[in-house]
Amino acid sequence: MNKQELIARRMKTLGPTYQSFFDEPLHLVRGSGTSLWDAGGREYLDCYNNVVSVGHCHPHVVEALCNQAATLNTHTRYLHQTVVELGEMLVERLPGDLEICIFTCTGSEANDLAVQIARHVTGNQGVIVTEASYHGVSELTRHLSTDSYPAADRPEWLGVIEPPNLYRGPYRRDDPEAGQKYLELACQQLDALERRGHKPAAVVIDLAWDSNGPLAVPREYLLGLAAEVRKRGGLVIADEVQAGYCRSGQNWWHSDNYGLQPDILTCGKPMGAGHPLSLMSTTRDIIENYSRKYHYFNTFGGNPVSAAVGKAVIEVIESEGLLQNAHDSGTYLEAGLRELATRHETIGDVQGFGLFWGLDMVLDRESREGFNAQQMRHLGSLIAEQGVITGTSGRYGQILKLRPPLPFSRSDADRAIAAIDTALAQLQI
Repeated sequence: MNKQELIARRMKTLGPTYQSFFDEPLHLVRGSGTSLWDAGGREYLDCYNNVVSVGHCHPHVVEALCNQAATLNTHTRYLHQTVVELGEMLVERLPGDLEICIFTCTGSEANDLAVQIARHVTGNQGVIVTEASYHGVSELTRHLSTDSYPAADRPEWLGVIEPPNLYRGPYRRDDPEAGQKYLELACQQLDALERRGHKPAAVVIDLAWDSNGPLAVPREYLLGLAAEVRKRGGLVIADEVQAGYCRSGQNWWHSDNYGLQPDILTCGKPMGAGHPLSLMSTTRDIIENYSRKYHYFNTFGGNPVSAAVGKAVIEVIESEGLLQNAHDSGTYLEAGLRELATRHETIGDVQGFGLFWGLDMVLDRESREGFNAQQMRHLGSLIAEQGVITGTSGRYGQILKLRPPLPFSRSDADRAIAAIDTALAQLQI
């Protein structure tokens, strides 16, 4: 079947809600490691999909999935050793006092449950998020995802704070007090939330600030924000769907890199390397408080097949040294991106960490006017023509996002940089 026929069938059956990335949609049929192949047999380097954290179709993960699927798949109403073993493996790696694992299927479910628990434990209803954040697609988490709907539709219980963007925000890298000033802005919004009659149940922080960057933020800002929310009776929820699972190249969780000890931590995509598996973790005191009134059950959350996959992913990360690789390849990639920015005026800024980087694309470095959606889509298409897949992010949609699988190598980085270099040279704006 040719691509145009497939596009027509997809539009007829799935409708316009489903979007594709590039000017010419990719028809992918196979993956392995950091590579993908289209229906015509062309190979692409994947610089976007953190979902397949240990690489596409890793044989150890596939074997674990197939063996367990051929043996038994039930749920947590019954005992199963593999589910417990996955929890134990995670507890060994979780930050601070987090020692309880509740398994869900998606990051949306994990964040939804986290906020429900925070509201019950604190008795408060208010929730704090950053502007242009994304936390999921359930009814509750959709309201938390301020990048997904008009500001006029925000509920009164939602407090929205300015993200600490040191390149585009009101306070920038040349201001030594930028972190404190962003914290003061956050406190103003906390005050406004309380004036509307809502004390904070929690602040939900995407530790990568993915929808804004990614961003590298001042440590004192993050720790100050956590302390301020706790002082007002709320909990700290670390959304590590994007930032966690060795993505930073320093620790398993980005929380540890800031010295932040969350009350609740959530994760999702990278845990199953493509299989739907997610986590909400908290302290024993918090879950015992919640469980005195409520219980949690999810038919597929914590099933043996997902647990077998989750165990296999952790085993691959450890046996292949992927945390160290994220550090080494990430450092190499950063150097290449920064050198690229010296040769292309359209790269206004380079921000990120480990194997998660964003290029802030600008029409003019002085004004910092960003690329529009059409220009970003065309840039991504030109890069794809060079055989490399990237993504787009940012509060204004102006970030070229590189967030590859953890086995990403130095040679992969060279290839990605060369593709972006060629595409920028071809780009006409």
